[in-house]
Amino acid sequence: MSGNNGPPADHEPRGRTTSEDIRARRESLSEDDRAAVEETVAELLDVLGKTHAMAVLSEFAVAEEPLRFSDLQSTLDVPPNTLSTRLSELTEAGLLVRESHDEVPPRVVYEPTEKAEGLFPAFGYLHEWAIEQATDR
Repeated sequence: MSGNNGPPADHEPRGRTTSEDIRARRESLSEDDRAAVEETVAELLDVLGKTHAMAVLSEFAVAEEPLRFSDLQSTLDVPPNTLSTRLSELTEAGLLVRESHDEVPPRVVYEPTEKAEGLFPAFGYLHEWAIEQATDR
């Protein structure tokens, strides 16, 4: 886990991406690659579009260490059943790793995968957008 040191250098924001940039990049792909990209985006949006999924994942974007269920529950206003379901879905999607420790009492921690860390700059863009919106009122 990269902790609070920010995303890896190859994931650093490179300025604002415009619709034109996205269109040009998409057009540069083969038809098969374009279909694969669209499927990947659809799968990601399906997972992140579920209630509280983005809030859960955003906690990992700022965490300095793996998080326990109780850490997330104390920070987020998410019902326990929903939090458990979202953690399972994010793990199944390859965005989180669940690690069980043989201790008494048992300890389970979650941490983001490299795949998830690649999304963290997007959370930064969303945060900046929210700041702009809040300060423009």
